[in-house]
Amino acid sequence: MRPKPHQTLNFKLLLLGILFAFFLLFLLRSNFTTSNQNPSPNSQIFRSKATKKGKLTKDCLPMCNKIPPSLAQTLIHYSTSTITPQQTSKEISVTARVLDKKSPCNFLVFGLGHDSLMWSALNYGGRTIFLEEDEAWIEQIRRQFPMLESYHVTYDSKVNQAENLMDVGKGPECTAVGDPRYSMCLLALKGLPSEVYETKWDLIMVDAPTGYHGEAPGRMTAIYTAGMMARNREDGAKTDIFVHDVNRVVEDKFSKAFLCEKYMKKQEGRLRHFTIPSHKDGSGRPFCPE
Repeated sequence: MRPKPHQTLNFKLLLLGILFAFFLLFLLRSNFTTSNQNPSPNSQIFRSKATKKGKLTKDCLPMCNKIPPSLAQTLIHYSTSTITPQQTSKEISVTARVLDKKSPCNFLVFGLGHDSLMWSALNYGGRTIFLEEDEAWIEQIRRQFPMLESYHVTYDSKVNQAENLMDVGKGPECTAVGDPRYSMCLLALKGLPSEVYETKWDLIMVDAPTGYHGEAPGRMTAIYTAGMMARNREDGAKTDIFVHDVNRVVEDKFSKAFLCEKYMKKQEGRLRHFTIPSHKDGSGRPFCPE
């Protein structure tokens, strides 16, 4: 989630284009709704009144809606910032297309960074929560973007423990579908805020924790828990899960093992997109499709 030092003009233009497209869509929807509610626009937009001299003037009653302050701030931030998100334009577009269809929705993001404002804006009207392991970084982002909803989380496992945890994940306690906070599996994250477990997530992005060296917190538990949240949905719905940095061993192997290769819809660069159905719909699905 942290930005890379190299910036590209094409990426910034595409990002602004995506945000501007969502803004136009918002305006079109707002105007369409307003026009349906006011079938006689001529009598609503202009109201004639007589002046003291007997002349008629018209008071304009504006019908269009202003751009929401959160979207305005997002456009200003990304048009003036010299920092761009770590994901490439093509990688971001994969998630943006799903958000375009599903938003406003519930979107859970493992990681907090300079792209967080973008994800929140693209899910305008929905709920977007960010989970971050670095408390100092949370405070820094909160000072800049206080409207973002973020929580501190702790990861007990490290990258150098991935091989052992892969073996653990094959056991029956890890393939049994249930609420992660009550799971006996060592891969299940149990210390997340209660609202994270109780919310039906439509999208989940795994772009944290750090995971780039052996002693760093690894993404094994985040990937596993995201998949279990999707399987444990009782409304029969599907959950779109995105895993970034799949060029790395942990992200590659754990996403294939616990989100399942046959649930994978697309890979673009270092981003994989999985769509996982509920396993509580009475269909008796195996942990991964055969």
